[in-house]
Amino acid sequence: MFRALARASATLGPQVAGWARTMATRQLLVAPPEALLRPLFIPNRLLLGPGPSNLAPRVLVAGGQQMIGHMHKEMFQIMDDIKQGIQYVFQTKNPLTLAISGSGHCALEAALFNILEPGDPFLVGVNGIWGQRAADIGERIGARVHPMIKDPGNHYTLQELEEALAQHKPVLLFLTQGESSSGVLQPLDGYGELCHRYNCLLLVDSVASLCGTPIYMDQQGIDVLYSGSQKVLNSPPGTSLISFSDKAKNKIYTRKTKPVSFYLDMKWLANIWGCDGKPRIYHHTTPVVSLYSLRESLALIAEQGLENSWRQHREVTAYLHGRLQGLGLQLFVKDPALRLPTVTSVAVPAGYDWRDIVNYVMDHFDIEITGGLGPSMGKVLRIGLLGCNATRENVDRVIQALQEALQRCSRNKL
Repeated sequence: MFRALARASATLGPQVAGWARTMATRQLLVAPPEALLRPLFIPNRLLLGPGPSNLAPRVLVAGGQQMIGHMHKEMFQIMDDIKQGIQYVFQTKNPLTLAISGSGHCALEAALFNILEPGDPFLVGVNGIWGQRAADIGERIGARVHPMIKDPGNHYTLQELEEALAQHKPVLLFLTQGESSSGVLQPLDGYGELCHRYNCLLLVDSVASLCGTPIYMDQQGIDVLYSGSQKVLNSPPGTSLISFSDKAKNKIYTRKTKPVSFYLDMKWLANIWGCDGKPRIYHHTTPVVSLYSLRESLALIAEQGLENSWRQHREVTAYLHGRLQGLGLQLFVKDPALRLPTVTSVAVPAGYDWRDIVNYVMDHFDIEITGGLGPSMGKVLRIGLLGCNATRENVDRVIQALQEALQRCSRNKL
């Protein structure tokens, strides 16, 4: 290689000769990794955890398309398609609606970084890990965080929230519609109206619930709503969906301090996503191929219809509940009306370690289910039926796997 460069230097002059000398002045200390010289291997698994979910075939095809520039007019059209798709699945007409270049955590940070300022009172429903995360981020911003802590499996009533709103007078309330760590579905009717009576904005996490259960952003008075790509949408992780009401937008545009993050500054993002009516200016390089996939996942929901998607998840999850109870397992959320239709939590049966069950199902059936997360760790098993994975056939497969795992993994036999 270096002899070839030397010959080239005689022809191309001193610039190339200098380049060759520079390249040769250091010896490589790290060899090419042997692992990277082997072919990539991906196991074929059925993902029935709380996410990510298996990709829909059409989304897989979209992810194999060639790259275009993130500032090309064709890319802007794809972004406009995505905005309209988000408005549909959120059921909102908010102009400030877009996708975030990051997972659901990134959307949560985008919401809190842009709405909250240091010293703002922030009321947080903490009935699982996502409330814990929201409170943590609020503290990092310097907000005055007021957590409402409940055990996993519980939800918040209007009366409880009104008492907390009257006491703390927050500028923002955080609730999780689909608390995937425990399988709870938080009711939302009336909660936005209640918040607005107390001059409070309502922020809702719908990462695990969107397209699996009804949500009506505008009609329910939700001011900030976000979700993720990797759950019911059956798209790759790494993009998320977010929308702001006019009330929330006004809070962003009248704040006294800049958001703590430039990357997630909503004024910049509103521009690059064509939400402010001004010529688009470069802010960051959007994940072009991931946006292809997100566009197609939203198109699939639009073709299926939201109400059909909600019905699919409700009916298949009801079938799962019956099969689980037929095995003698107990559903963790007692009230059927409060069970999340996308992620089912099952109380870990006595005499078992949840890890043994999860590992057995993975090792012997190539099916992913998971244990609890955060406050529900060690208490539950979680089974997700998300988007194209929500079928009776997949229920039958996981029940067969669980039945065998329960026969083989009991520690009472040891």
